Amino acid sequence: MRGDLVSRPIHQVMQEAEHLVNAGVKELLIISQDTSAYGVDVKYRTGFWQGRPVKTRLTELAQALGSLGVWVRLHYVYPYPHVDEVIPLMAEGKILPYLDVPFQHANPRILKAMKRPANAENNLARIRQWREVCPDITLRSTFIAGFPGETEAEFEELLDFLREAQLDRVGCFAYSPVEGAAANQLPGAVPEEIKEDRRARFMQLQEEISRQRLATKVGKTMTVMVDQVTDDDVIARSSADAPEIDGLVYVEDAGEVQPGDFIEVEITDSDTHDLFAAAVTRN
Repeated sequence: MRGDLVSRPIHQVMQEAEHLVNAGVKELLIISQDTSAYGVDVKYRTGFWQGRPVKTRLTELAQALGSLGVWVRLHYVYPYPHVDEVIPLMAEGKILPYLDVPFQHANPRILKAMKRPANAENNLARIRQWREVCPDITLRSTFIAGFPGETEAEFEELLDFLREAQLDRVGCFAYSPVEGAAANQLPGAVPEEIKEDRRARFMQLQEEISRQRLATKVGKTMTVMVDQVTDDDVIARSSADAPEIDGLVYVEDAGEVQPGDFIEVEITDSDTHDLFAAAVTRN
């Protein structure tokens, strides 16, 4: 996606969300090219929803969506300072304690070449601050290995960032040229075998981090949403699991449940990506 960012009028967004909830939807995924920039192009214009003013801005949008009584999950939120304002909403249970932040790299030179905001030190400080405000927050991100000109030292800097940040859910892509992208003209193209090697090393490290973080959930009780009921298992998701891209919770002894139900479970085991649980009580 290229071009100027265009914010949908906030009353349209809220009306669509309200219609989905009225139709029985239990989870809303807020997705855009840059969700944190919502309203910048219209100077945070005030709109109206249900007869009351609502500013076209991420924090106010999250507050309004949080009033609908369903799971609200934020994706593609770049780490601008005002994003800090939504973390208390997560701590208060207004929206899910989940943030998809495409950090993309950790080295300042590479981030500048990517035309991405912020830097690794600021991002690490922000992550620590978010966890202080909302200890249960789940952080997902994506990164690129082998960007044109990336040196081995700069890649190692990215691995150091990963070790320090201890992110919950991470994806990594080997850089590939995109038609019309300015990065195609940058010098220092990384050979394919090196790009793939770096991506594999990155994911090997993250898998160990993910395994360790999921293991800390064993023995805890949590509320999960049922996604699928099979003959052998109930497959669910926790607040830490976005559909189709994150892990699952496999539940035993769930009884009579249907997709969309919320049930309370105790986590009995974990692996690199998923949790295993037994039902406690049904909400």
